[in-house]
Amino acid sequence: MLAKVLSAAVYGIDANLIDVEVDLSGTIAEEDRFHTVGLPDAAVRESRDRVRAAMKNSGYLIPPTHITINLAPADIKKEGAGFDLPIAIAILSAYGALHLKDLSPFLLVGELGLDGSLRPVPGVLSIAVLARARGIANLILPAVNAAEAAVVEGVNVYPVATLAEVIELLNSTLMGEVQRQPFRVATDELLNELHHYAADFSDVRGQQTAKRALEVAAAGGHNILMIGPPGSGKTMLAKRLPSILTPLTFDEALETTKIHSVAGVLDAAQGLVAQRPFRAPHHTISDAGLIGGGAVPRPGEVSLAHNGLLFLDELPEFPRNVLEVMRQPLEDHTVTIARASMSLTFPARFMLAAAMNPCPCGYFNDKSRECNCTPPMIQRYVAKVSGPLLDRIDIHIEVPAVQYKELRGGAAAEGSAQIRDRVMRARERQRERFQEAGERIFANAQMGTRQIRAYCELGADAERLLERAMQQQGLSARAHDRILKVARTIADLEGAAGLAVSHLAEAIQYRTLDRSYWA
Repeated sequence: MLAKVLSAAVYGIDANLIDVEVDLSGTIAEEDRFHTVGLPDAAVRESRDRVRAAMKNSGYLIPPTHITINLAPADIKKEGAGFDLPIAIAILSAYGALHLKDLSPFLLVGELGLDGSLRPVPGVLSIAVLARARGIANLILPAVNAAEAAVVEGVNVYPVATLAEVIELLNSTLMGEVQRQPFRVATDELLNELHHYAADFSDVRGQQTAKRALEVAAAGGHNILMIGPPGSGKTMLAKRLPSILTPLTFDEALETTKIHSVAGVLDAAQGLVAQRPFRAPHHTISDAGLIGGGAVPRPGEVSLAHNGLLFLDELPEFPRNVLEVMRQPLEDHTVTIARASMSLTFPARFMLAAAMNPCPCGYFNDKSRECNCTPPMIQRYVAKVSGPLLDRIDIHIEVPAVQYKELRGGAAAEGSAQIRDRVMRARERQRERFQEAGERIFANAQMGTRQIRAYCELGADAERLLERAMQQQGLSARAHDRILKVARTIADLEGAAGLAVSHLAEAIQYRTLDRSYWA
């Protein structure tokens, strides 16, 4: 007696189709013996105990026999408890508990509890995308995962709560048609909801220069570093940066949701990540936690911040090796993790915002407090952030302590809504420019050398200004390109077609601060 059920396993952020084949020996033994083959991990091997108890507590008493379970293809390692449901259904089908003999139109995934209930599994969105790509019409999964899978159009999603409900659903299928309405969600409503941010820029007093730099960073997707004494508002500004970022497009939301689903951090009730991610890991994080890793690689913080913001507070407190592994993601916008068994690539197109003190005590160059640090101490402190990493950060801004008059002033500060309107208009100009040229990029920070030459042409005066800045400050070729990208964003904020001297001067100003600390 043989039965076959389709399931899926997630590797990286994509799913692979897995055939769950069950063979029964047909001879009665003293006790049933499960033998699972196909490179199962410990969680998959333990499924025999969960499946046996779930079937018994759902009212299905199976005579003891030898059961062989094959998870094909056999050369791919299988992990997780998501194979519980397809294994149980395949066993019951082999015993004749199902009227439906052809289960090929269904893909099943889910973890079983001992009472027959179904528990959620990670990576369901990737599995739904796989089902649509392979032409599998129906997806049966735990009810908690339904909203996540239903955002993929072209697949009928059937949420179930128990093993008995799955059997009832399959037995009610007549002539290939499921006698039940699939679960639906309105994806447009999820994305078009008005997002209310608890933190708003109107809460920030003073710091006009820093606000302007953050606006430029948000408008072009540029990385930014804020340097200032304790209590000057660096963290406060960074936490308000998401409130001025542009809303996610549906494609961006789908890609971001896949990563969060695979990592197991997706809010099941939400179904779709509708806001740009904001990740702020503590400085005790490991390099594997930041970049990703594991025997079967999982996404790290840089991938969880994909299409959003990664905030690193107290930047020099991060271990040097942790910061250095960010070089490649900042440049290539992807992370490739190689293991003996497989090599996986995760997307990591994020905007980096970092904050740091100028010295160990925090009061170097502060007018109100005296710094007790010696020059060697300051050099050792700032040297924890290497030159190559600093070179990949477009904007360096000083955030001085707020003066008392600004702190207690009665004038209302500009709110996030007004800043976001300007940012969105600048982003729309960029989108139209790149779309007309057939470019597959969405922000100035993503421009390569070819795009910089095409969209960042300089006049004679601007050319002389940039040449003088390069020579006097000893800037690298990468810094040259990033200055032009920032200048292009400043011009877009003003609605200017070309780059003026004022745009270039402001962009150069954002690269001068590191020379006073790292020189």
